[in-house]
Amino acid sequence: SSFDVAVVGAGIVGLAAARELIQRHPSLAFAVLEKEQEPAHHQSGHNSGVIHSGIYYTPGSLKAKLCVQGAALCYKYCDQKGIPYKQCGKLIVAVEHDEIPRLKALYERGLQNNVPGLKLIGAKEIQEKEPFCRGLMALDSPYTGIVDYKQVAQSYARDFQEAGGTILTDFEVTNMEMAKESSPESEDGLKYPVIVRSKK
Repeated sequence: SSFDVAVVGAGIVGLAAARELIQRHPSLAFAVLEKEQEPAHHQSGHNSGVIHSGIYYTPGSLKAKLCVQGAALCYKYCDQKGIPYKQCGKLIVAVEHDEIPRLKALYERGLQNNVPGLKLIGAKEIQEKEPFCRGLMALDSPYTGIVDYKQVAQSYARDFQEAGGTILTDFEVTNMEMAKESSPESEDGLKYPVIVRSKK
């Protein structure tokens, strides 16, 4: 088969990229190639499932910006698609006095990154939130959550297919080579100089 664009790997990154590309360029023929029998078979379906709020990254960095925006978009997408998640929050706890300045610095970093709902809490509030947790002070991050990213990836796959994309499973890419001559430019202004070969 011949496609205008082929994305190699049907993990959550590949599926998200393919979904976005087909929405931007609906006139092109897209495929996602996956060597396993199903999408999201490896890391996408075997991770901690945390929706990070964006506390840790350097303020002003692209990672900080994308983490905060990505969390909001993830919750919104899950709501739209009926994917269950739990916005359970988390506590980052200082158990020694010398950890408190670092905790406060982390709080300031989170504020600079525009992480919603952050606050510092004392020992009593820690126990109210987590009865078996002991600490002197904690950073409460209520925006942190958990989700089954395999379900998210599978939903991306459905979106991609409903938009006309093709997912080829049990399709391991064994070689790529540059074509001798690029194809003529499409209406989208893109060129397709790569030949993908597989065991199929």
